[in-house]
Order: sequence, then structure tokens, then C-alpha cells
Amino acid sequence: MNTTESLQKRLDSLKSHLERENPILIDAIDGYRALDGVAHRTGLLDESESHATQISWWPLVSILGVFSAGKSSFINSYLDKPLQKTGNQAVDDKFTVICYGEENAGRTLPGLALDADMRFPFYRISDEIEKVTEGEGRRIDSYLQLKVTDSEVVRGKILIDSPGFDADQQRTSTLKLTNHIMDISDLVLVFFDARHPEPGSMQDTLTHLVEQTISRNDSNKFVFILNQIDTAAREDNTEEIVGAWQRALSQKGLTAGRFYTIYNKAVAPTIEDEGKRRRFEEKRDHDMAEIEDRIRQVEVERAYRIVGQMEKRAYHLRDTAMPALAEYKRRWAQRIVRTDLVLLAILAVLVLGVAIATGAIGSLGSLLLSIVADPVAMGGTILGLAAVLLGGHFLVKNLVGKLMLHGIRKGDDASLARAFAMNTRWFRSIFNRQPVGWNNRAKKQINGVIEGASRFVQSLNDQFTNPSGQVREADQTGRKTT
Repeated sequence: MNTTESLQKRLDSLKSHLERENPILIDAIDGYRALDGVAHRTGLLDESESHATQISWWPLVSILGVFSAGKSSFINSYLDKPLQKTGNQAVDDKFTVICYGEENAGRTLPGLALDADMRFPFYRISDEIEKVTEGEGRRIDSYLQLKVTDSEVVRGKILIDSPGFDADQQRTSTLKLTNHIMDISDLVLVFFDARHPEPGSMQDTLTHLVEQTISRNDSNKFVFILNQIDTAAREDNTEEIVGAWQRALSQKGLTAGRFYTIYNKAVAPTIEDEGKRRRFEEKRDHDMAEIEDRIRQVEVERAYRIVGQMEKRAYHLRDTAMPALAEYKRRWAQRIVRTDLVLLAILAVLVLGVAIATGAIGSLGSLLLSIVADPVAMGGTILGLAAVLLGGHFLVKNLVGKLMLHGIRKGDDASLARAFAMNTRWFRSIFNRQPVGWNNRAKKQINGVIEGASRFVQSLNDQFTNPSGQVREADQTGRKTT
């Protein structure tokens, strides 16, 4: 089975799973297939890759935070299952993907289960880890694990628990995974520990978890949580602790948005003062209700995000990648022509200079006249000269292409570098400025993807909203039968 057939088989498998678990997204598969077709033909995407494998098709909630911030306890409380190990020190140094399953509840699967299955986040993430740290991609099981639970709250969604975060000591590959999680998640819960009210001592961690997130265009998906706030009950200094953290976060640019304060009643010591206990429990219950409501909303947000990603990538291909590729081809052709002319001029000057210096200018003229007078000699000379010039041209073409490709790769745009390499192969003409595969048919397909995304958003709106207030057919049928 070739790579194209294998990819199509995986997409068919994804579609069949969506039919059972999230049928609203089935039509989006066809849009991604059309987008892939153009990306493959233009070289922006490898034949074995798909835009559909670069996103998570299930709603994804990730939990990040510092060591001992109570992330695992929060997950156990939310699931109402003792799934994750808990403790004051780091008890798990792996990223744990948690999903629903009735038959294998409680089972832990190795990281390979995630790396090889496109339905889950971290699909083929070992390749990315290998690029960052050579040899680490083969040790994917030391970074990831998959746990199965039968808790109904995760049916139709995926949770990711991360190891305790410390930007000073994190391995480059772990930071790569953390950034990947933040990119693909629909909701990111960032936990801090109220028992350590010295946020100033963890500036690097705050920079990575706060400062580098608020400038993102999807910054609204980040929720910041101060956990284990019950420790403030003893001194009754909640305002001081919260204030210290808020000041630290505001120094990193977080001046707006909600900052939740919670604790786990199952593991927290009893607050003896009834008034304090009631006040802490009311605040905790209020904030937990809002957090759980945000988690429930990700199912709707994921559908819109998948369509939005499809539309965004189509626009990027049409309005950014193709114009950039055409400009690179123009520069490539221009540099080749200039270099050819310069080398030809240098060669002519050298020949003429040698003839003058050796006094053979007259002999050179006689030689040229004799070649012109003899058709056979003239034909052979022309063929020989053409072979030399073409050989030099292809050498220049190859050298200029490699130099430009090196510069594009330094810009960290692998897809554009791949497409440029396809467009500058030895048999490609320098006079064709149109990128390979970017023709009227491809443009029509991309425009179709964009138009289809707009229609898909409208269909989502019809499912989740009813601006006109009209009674839908299903509602009318229901009323008639009651």
C-alpha cells in the first residue's frame, strides 16, 4: 500500500468514527481532502501528510501548571475516579492523554498508541521530537501515555494532564510538547499553587505559561486557576495571596480576564470556622461551576475551530503561500539569468584577453572564418558550445536553487521550502513563473473550500442557534405528539 492509499484509508477510518461519535463534522473531512489535494500538487504538503491529521477532531482540554499545583487531584475530582497519582512532588513525568472507554477503563497504554493514531493529539509527534532532540523520537513512551476511563464527563472529549512545569529545568523536547498542546487545545487550564505565595521566584515559568499566551489570537482559551486556596483559611489572608498572584500575572501582561480560586474538598483539611468554611465553599463552588461550564462548551467550540482551521489554511495557501512561492520563483529565475550573463561575459573577456595577450587574435579570427565556411565544423562547434553553456546553466541553476532553499529553511517554513524544492528541479523552466500545481483548477478548488467553510459555519449556527425564533420542524412534531 503506497502512502496516498494509506492516508486515504486513515481519513476513511476517521470519517467512520465521526459518523458514530460526532456526525456534525463529517462534511469537514471532504473539505480537508480538497485542501490536501492542492497542497500535495503544489508541494506544500508531503504525500504522506494531511491537514486533517494536524488537528484534534475531538474536543481537547489540557491541564498545565507548576509542580504540586493540584492538577492530578483536580482531574480525579472532575472524573470522580482516582485515575491519576497525586502527591506534593512530581509523581508523573509524562504527558497523559485521558479518553473515554467502557471496556478498558483503568488501562494505561504506551505513547506509541498516541503517536500512531491520527484520531488523537500527538499523532506522529515523535517526528517532531526527533527534529528537536536527535534520538528522543524513538523514546516516545517516556514522554506520553494514554489512560482510559469510563467517567461520563469525558465522553466525546479528551483531557491532557501535563507533568509539573518548570521552565528553568524543562527539556527542549518537553517544551516542544507543551507548546504543541497549547496550539491544538480548545481549552487550557493553567494551575498555580496558592500554598507558595511567592510568584516572583518563578519568573521563567510565568513567562512561558502567561506572557507567551496572552499575545496569541486564541488567548481566550486560557483559563488561569489558583488552586488549593483553602490554605489561606488558617491566616484568613485570601486577599493577600490572590493579590500577590494577580500582581505577578499583571507584570506579565495579564490585566484582564477571570482568575479562578478553587480547592479540592475531598483532600482539603476541614475549615473549623463555619463562617469561613461557608465563604470558601461558596466561592469554590461558584468558580468550579464556571470552569466546568467552560469545559462543556468545548464540544461546540471544537466544531467551529475545525472549520475555522480549514478556512484559515485555505486562505493561507491562496493568499500567502502561493504569492510567496511565486516571488521566490521570480527571484530564482532572475538570479540565474544574471549569473549566466555574468559568467558568459567573463568567459568572453577571458578568451579575448588570452588571444590578445598571446598575439593570437589574428589566428582566432581566421579560425572563426574557417568554421563559418565549413557547415559541418560550424554545426559541431554550435553543438559543443551549446553543451558547455547548458552545462554551465544547469550548474548555476542548481547552485542558486540550493542557496535560496537554505535561506528558506532558515526561515523555519518547511512547507514553503518543500514546495520551492519541487519548483526548482533541474527540468523546471525558469521562464514559467507560475508555481507547479497552482492552476485555474487548483484556485477553483481552494475557493470552493473557503465557500464550503462559510456554508458549514451557517449549518453549525442553524444547529446551535435560532435567530428568527421560528419553531423548527422537529419541535413542531414534538408538540403535536404531546
